[in-house]
Amino acid sequence: MKKGLLILFAMIMVNGQWSMINGQTEVTAGVTFGKKFGVTYMLPQTELVIEATATRQHYEPGQFSLYAERYLRLNGVKQEAENTWTLDDVQIKTVGIPDPDNIYFVEMKDRTTAPLMELTADGIVRSINMPLVGEQKVEQPKAPQPEADIDPRSFLTEEILVATSIAKQAELVAREIYNIRESKNNLLRGEADNLPKDGAQLQIMLDNLNLQEKALTQMFEGKTTTETIHQTFRVTPAEMNNKVAFRFSTKLGFVDADNLVGEPIQLSIVNKQVIPEQPAEPTDGKAGKSIISILSNGSKTALEGVAYNVPGKANVKLTYNHKNLFDSELSITQFGTREYLAAQLFNRNTVTKVLFDVNTGALLKIERQ
Repeated sequence: MKKGLLILFAMIMVNGQWSMINGQTEVTAGVTFGKKFGVTYMLPQTELVIEATATRQHYEPGQFSLYAERYLRLNGVKQEAENTWTLDDVQIKTVGIPDPDNIYFVEMKDRTTAPLMELTADGIVRSINMPLVGEQKVEQPKAPQPEADIDPRSFLTEEILVATSIAKQAELVAREIYNIRESKNNLLRGEADNLPKDGAQLQIMLDNLNLQEKALTQMFEGKTTTETIHQTFRVTPAEMNNKVAFRFSTKLGFVDADNLVGEPIQLSIVNKQVIPEQPAEPTDGKAGKSIISILSNGSKTALEGVAYNVPGKANVKLTYNHKNLFDSELSITQFGTREYLAAQLFNRNTVTKVLFDVNTGALLKIERQ
């Protein structure tokens, strides 16, 4: 009997140490606090996530850009490569991250059901006495396929390839472009030597000629590629006025807040809810009735209930060049208060189901049967 108990105790200790070493789960059901068994959970605090979208256009000059005006009458063709950025959209959302100052331990007692809790992977409370739900997978929209690069050299004739000077090559390529345009006109007018049999064949021939003309013309006017860039910035909310969240440059795109090459994107947060001073958290005045303890800086205080957040409201504004990019009211946990569900809700005579918002720690739904 004693040997069996010793082996069971050793297995429990090994499993506990293995879990801590691998760091798979910081908060688990069945952990001990002293000689008590229960569940340790955390409440979230708010973090602002700024999601910005910009478009980058990269221009690469053509091989014959110097001769664009002479042979193709193209004016203003640039001779140097350059990048041009435009800021398209900025959105702000709130997410919840574990608050290390609000860690709670729910004791597992015979007459309570509160320890039947579901936590997130970070240890934030999600629900009590509700079926386990998996993380919902959000399907990401498929990115548009980039346009296939066209190698203009595949359309060059032998005469062009053996030309000994860039100027001569440019002249011959320009002549080839004019020949392609003439061939398209002949097809459309029905004057070509080999006319297509039907409309589908005509379209195929025109598409091929358009492809050749585009590739050869790019050797003069250059090529511009477009790319969509997504950038994320995180900010811990506090009351602030025109704080630089990040900067944006039309030449370099997103840059750090201290890089003066970009124009500032300024963030302002105004607390819309002034919270009066709260009385001290309830202590365990009656022995044996508390089902939750708060663990903070190594100290332990008994509480009468399950803690949850009541987030406050704040006006969040983001400006760029004196224009509002974002202006809305958001729920901010740090500007709110903390409340407690009564311990009597979780006795064995009733089943109380509770759902929390994992981003704010707010109470979303409560049912009692």
